Amino acid sequence: MTVEEIKKMLDEIGLPYRYHHFTQKEMKEVSLPILVWQAPGTSNFFADGQTYLKIKQLEIEIYTDEKDWELEEKVEGVLNEHGIAWEQTASEWLESESMWESLYEMEV
Repeated sequence: MTVEEIKKMLDEIGLPYRYHHFTQKEMKEVSLPILVWQAPGTSNFFADGQTYLKIKQLEIEIYTDEKDWELEEKVEGVLNEHGIAWEQTASEWLESESMWESLYEMEV
């Protein structure tokens, strides 16, 4: 999945998003909920001493004021529609940031 395809998929969710983080200035101008995504590495398939299939690790983080079950269902639905196997690996209140985080991890 290319960066352009990832962005197009995230557009379907309908929330503001950035790669890695929003700047402090942006956070003053945007309200929750927001999405942050990262591609922190790869989990490639190798054959004959070469990278046979490039597989990106993809993380999507949802930040909300309160736990938002409906938004999580929407994100999961978009991932399912794109045929992406996902895992929700965190869902917790971030006391220092006063916001809720839900983290999804997958390979694309």
